[in-house]
Amino acid sequence: MNRLTTNLSPDASIDLHMHTTYSDGRWPAGQLIDYLVAEKYDLVSITDHDRVDTVAGIQELAAQQQLPVLAGVEMSTEWNGKMGHVLCYGFDPAQNYLREITAMVVQRQLENTHAVYEELLRKGFEFPRKEEALKDNGGELRLPRDNIRLLHEHGYAADWQTGLRLIQEAGFVSVMADMAETVAAAHRSGAVALIAHPGRNARGFTFYEPSLLDQVRADIPIDGIEVYHPHHSPEMVEAYLDYVRKHNLLMSTGSDSHSHAGRMPMKYRAEISRDLLERVGIHVTA
Repeated sequence: MNRLTTNLSPDASIDLHMHTTYSDGRWPAGQLIDYLVAEKYDLVSITDHDRVDTVAGIQELAAQQQLPVLAGVEMSTEWNGKMGHVLCYGFDPAQNYLREITAMVVQRQLENTHAVYEELLRKGFEFPRKEEALKDNGGELRLPRDNIRLLHEHGYAADWQTGLRLIQEAGFVSVMADMAETVAAAHRSGAVALIAHPGRNARGFTFYEPSLLDQVRADIPIDGIEVYHPHHSPEMVEAYLDYVRKHNLLMSTGSDSHSHAGRMPMKYRAEISRDLLERVGIHVTA
């Protein structure tokens, strides 16, 4: 297995949750890596949504600047009708059982994105500047947000929420894999699986408070949860810290950075995620 091996001090700066333009981030991988190197991060994981096919290339790009990148992905899943993003760490980018699941999710989401675009046209929306608006995609639709970008650039949507409402009315659905199948695939790939931002209690997200986590864990062998996240209040962090200690679970630390104001990478001490890092072959020395 092509696993990252490195040693970190307890005070090393890490961030285990961020995104690039391969999913819904604002910066391409190269720009994000340049930033992380300039800011002197010691280890990161770039966890684009449902993309394991891009991990090896990102690792190679970062290696040119001596930045270790732990293989990671944020999987879009559901459990009992509830949305749940799952962070998977430590798989082999070239050989893993997550690839088939991610390929299915990406393909079905792309098909839905094109169906939404056709429905918008049917409704009378016109996008004469499509190629210019989507020039970073070669003028092509790639992600659900591209339809929102078209609506905004052509004056139909003043903000993100308006654009989201319009694409939902045109048939947008968020494609998700089964959480149990995803966790099983991660484990077969030698990876660990943690529920991302369990305390993110925003529209469309499931709030995984301790009793719900108990139900999930009774059904699916989740390895841990993302304890430190910008949307977690200090009280939530303490509650989740108590939970992982009580149940001997792994914990992760992530900014969920999308590289725009308010969502930039954050430095966390490697010591906080020592158990997780040790499980995937990264040693935190005393």
